[in-house]
Amino acid sequence: MTFERLKTGKKGETLAEAFLEREGYRIIEKNYRTKCGEIDIIGLDKDCLAFIEVRTGNTERFALPEDSINKRKQNQIAKSALMYIKKKRLEDQDCRFDVVCVEGVNSGFPKIRLIKNAFELDTRYRY
Repeated sequence: MTFERLKTGKKGETLAEAFLEREGYRIIEKNYRTKCGEIDIIGLDKDCLAFIEVRTGNTERFALPEDSINKRKQNQIAKSALMYIKKKRLEDQDCRFDVVCVEGVNSGFPKIRLIKNAFELDTRYRY
């Protein structure tokens, strides 16, 4: 990944975090890493623990940013989320997977969208 893409991604995550806080989320963790992958943001939305993937873009695209979260990426996020749940002993906590799309991140007016419950946990990874 190029330095410019990393910088753009970091800026998108910062914008997403501020957006989520305005939406009432309480941010618990950022860039949570496991051997299975990374979760960009973990936050509480009321009583629900949300594992949040941030997708950032600079230019107009033919596909939506959320379309780039394929099954493989979903499974990585799910495995990492289960590791977090186990480590923190949160097995009884309501959880979901959200996506924040930040488009035009380097423009003066980035467009930010929140997709709650963007995908389901694969049945192989359920308790």
